[in-house]
Amino acid sequence: MTRTLQVELGDRSYPIAIGPDVLAHIDTRGQRCLVVSNDTIAPLHLQTLLAQLPDETATCILPDGEAHKTLESAAVILDALADGGFHRDALIIALGGGVIGDLAGFAAAVYHRGIDFIQIPTTLLSMVDSSVGGKTGVNHPAGKNLIGAFHQPRQVLADLSLLATLPDREYAAGLAEVVKYAALGDLDFLAWLEVRVAALRARDHAVLSETVERCCAAKARIVAADEREQGQRALLNLGHTFGHAIETASGYGTVLHGEAVAIGMVMAADLSHRLGWTSQHDVTRLSKLLQALDLPTRSPDIPVDQFIALMQRDKKVLNNRLRLVLLKPLGQALITSDVPPEPLRETLLAAT
Repeated sequence: MTRTLQVELGDRSYPIAIGPDVLAHIDTRGQRCLVVSNDTIAPLHLQTLLAQLPDETATCILPDGEAHKTLESAAVILDALADGGFHRDALIIALGGGVIGDLAGFAAAVYHRGIDFIQIPTTLLSMVDSSVGGKTGVNHPAGKNLIGAFHQPRQVLADLSLLATLPDREYAAGLAEVVKYAALGDLDFLAWLEVRVAALRARDHAVLSETVERCCAAKARIVAADEREQGQRALLNLGHTFGHAIETASGYGTVLHGEAVAIGMVMAADLSHRLGWTSQHDVTRLSKLLQALDLPTRSPDIPVDQFIALMQRDKKVLNNRLRLVLLKPLGQALITSDVPPEPLRETLLAAT
């Protein structure tokens, strides 16, 4: 059964198709295509996709991993487009996880000042989060996702059959983003997840399909209301300011993005508790769910001053003031710049 959602953005609205074997729904509109993938995903799924595409479709295969989410990798895609004689009516198809989706989307945003692209996420994390909403970009040694553009896809195909080849660690990392949606604004969803831990870990298709649909529906509503992250869309960064600092300090790819977000959410909950905004029970509840889904909840050992310095590079910083997404209480996120330094330092010290 295929579930279909719509991201409502006027003349830039687009569908999200969710279910097994939805690759057949791809809509190339007769455009010349370049498929961008990586050397892990391509051997597994590229031929299945190419069977749905014109014979003259070109491919660009990049190295796998967060360490390759760079301007240099984006340049490889741009070279493939330019050297292949692609014009403004070209179509990029991203076949991969969040890294490939961000890279391919960024290339689509800047080539000829913007060409069409389609997202085919192959990880749970990218299905429920990064493939929807038009955020594209690359990392910089100074911080994660510092270079990028908003550029919406034309279509998202969340083919659940692609998750069969996803390693357990990558799958668990995706569940962190699932929990994020519940923690920031949907306690009913949180309770629903808590009683389905075993089914989620077993990758039950019915549970997965509903999980992906609920997350994508939440993301679509928020993006439709705040595409450029001027307000409520920033709430989707729950756990991310802490998490991005962990990823940068550890070396991109050492701690997976979803793992860092899981740790970051617990840190956000802990800080919220220190500020008197949420209970210790809620902190424990969130931590236990993440642990039950095989996710870490303790930070690597990062010196506090280094941690704070990395957080200060976050894209949500305004007027040199750190803004954090916290909980007031669990299930009700808010963004605030009114965080005294001492509780923040206490949270960072307690996190390892």
